[in-house]
Amino acid sequence: MKPSMPRRPEPELMDLKDEAVAYAKADFAAVNEAFVQRLLALAGPLTTGRLLDLGTGPGDIPIRVARARPRWHIVAVDASQAMIQLARRAADRAGVSASVELVLGDAKTTSLPTAGFDVVFSNSILHHVNETDRLWAEVKRLARPGGMVLFRDLARPDNEDVARRIVEQYSGQESALLKDEFYRSLLAAYTPEEVREQLDRAGLTTLEVAMVSDRHLDVFGRTPQAGPQR
Repeated sequence: MKPSMPRRPEPELMDLKDEAVAYAKADFAAVNEAFVQRLLALAGPLTTGRLLDLGTGPGDIPIRVARARPRWHIVAVDASQAMIQLARRAADRAGVSASVELVLGDAKTTSLPTAGFDVVFSNSILHHVNETDRLWAEVKRLARPGGMVLFRDLARPDNEDVARRIVEQYSGQESALLKDEFYRSLLAAYTPEEVREQLDRAGLTTLEVAMVSDRHLDVFGRTPQAGPQR
């Protein structure tokens, strides 16, 4: 049964400097590291490769990936100039600028090479996107045939009370700005059933959707071997 609470879209970009800085300062170390470990496990023995991070934000995840797999080349895309600036400074400080290539661009229309990536991943972009069919079509185009995909995002709760409890449980020590962003993101998120429908429309039937926590869902697996449409 689908939840009674309808989705409430939010702006796609976190382009205001104050919002970007607040997000970058928030303590996402545990959830980001958990995402990276999941990515590494799914990638398995891949020693060299080209990876794509859609909606990289302040760049913490590609930096963690680059430290764990120095021979991987990671292209990290974000449509927010403020986020790209923060990510570039963070990559420089971490000494991984040679491995992490930062690109200002829309995840739905990247203009990056077709079938150019062994792995396409993203953490927390989906709830920002309203034109999801365009996003998944771009993922299908960008991943090589049989390429790996991992998207993690929030899942929309059944109602506002549940959303507020989640916010207090997991961000009680953060700023009021961050807590408000988190709440609005929960209301803008998709349910697993909605994401399944999106993937089926895109022809990404080989990907799986699963709840992995009380507030997160994963989209994971390999793209069809037939590859993107020409």
